[in-house]
Amino acid sequence: MIPTSRLERVLKSGRFAVTGELNPPDSADPESVFERALVLAEVCDGINATDASGAHVHMSSVGVCALLTRAGYEPVMQVSCRDRNRIALQGDLLGAAAMGVRNVLCLTGDGVETGDHPDAKPVFDLDSISLLKTARSMCDRSRFLSGRQLEVAPRFFLGAASNPFVPPFDFRPLRLAKKVEAGAEFIQTQYCFDVPRLEKFMRTVRDLGLAEKVYILVGVGPLRSARAGEWIRNNVPGVHIPDAVISRLKGVPPEKQVEEGKRLCVEIIQQVRETPGVCGVHVMAYRQEELVAEIIDEAGLLPRGGYGSMGADQGRRLARMSTQPKTL
Repeated sequence: MIPTSRLERVLKSGRFAVTGELNPPDSADPESVFERALVLAEVCDGINATDASGAHVHMSSVGVCALLTRAGYEPVMQVSCRDRNRIALQGDLLGAAAMGVRNVLCLTGDGVETGDHPDAKPVFDLDSISLLKTARSMCDRSRFLSGRQLEVAPRFFLGAASNPFVPPFDFRPLRLAKKVEAGAEFIQTQYCFDVPRLEKFMRTVRDLGLAEKVYILVGVGPLRSARAGEWIRNNVPGVHIPDAVISRLKGVPPEKQVEEGKRLCVEIIQQVRETPGVCGVHVMAYRQEELVAEIIDEAGLLPRGGYGSMGADQGRRLARMSTQPKTL
């Protein structure tokens, strides 16, 4: 079958893939989306548009994807089950397909108690596995979850998330197997700061035969400082940062910790690249997008081919247009 997306094409060709996460703005102005996309586009095979990650309000993933497809970039639309029921989720999938979105990452979503609206009513009508099954049915059987026939089916490269770094460790590969069975074709993991733990996870993944069934991209990212690392591991659910990482950052002067965090990220990429079954990395540099190109370059993952001059030129043009004065 012809690949649905650029990301799928890269992975199926056997090349080591790179995706990046675009931090959505707290703004109705598209300029910041285009500017951040420009930073990521030259070094990434796909750009993730997050869906209120951490249960914090930002520009919606649908809105970011609309801007990215308009500029000729390749988004990975994250879809969280926390905020919408099955009616809204299926409608969003159809709308995304109509906009040109070809990659979808299905997530259950963080609980509302972790975010900035703890009194919000969580939905969780579906979870990530049932959402995967729903999207797979829409793509392959041209049917909604209700059984009603679609006129034109969407085409998606479907993904899911995995976290090998928190207990119960024995359960994580089994959970991954359920997502693959439900229709996941690629996986993006939580931040990896513990390569030995990842390697144990990947051994079980290979033993279960999953490495031949799904493309696994390991989540990586630079820590800004030892203090930031301590805050993340104490306040962000699911992120495991070993003491050795914090100690390494504390071992250099404060003004050099950004550079040390970047160097650590490059080293982790180089290590996971040698791990059998790992097909790529997913770079998450919260409010540090300017470091992504440097990290990918120093990790030896360039050139990537990028989006070509058309996508970059279109993104720059739209970014300029968004800053021009509006006349009535």
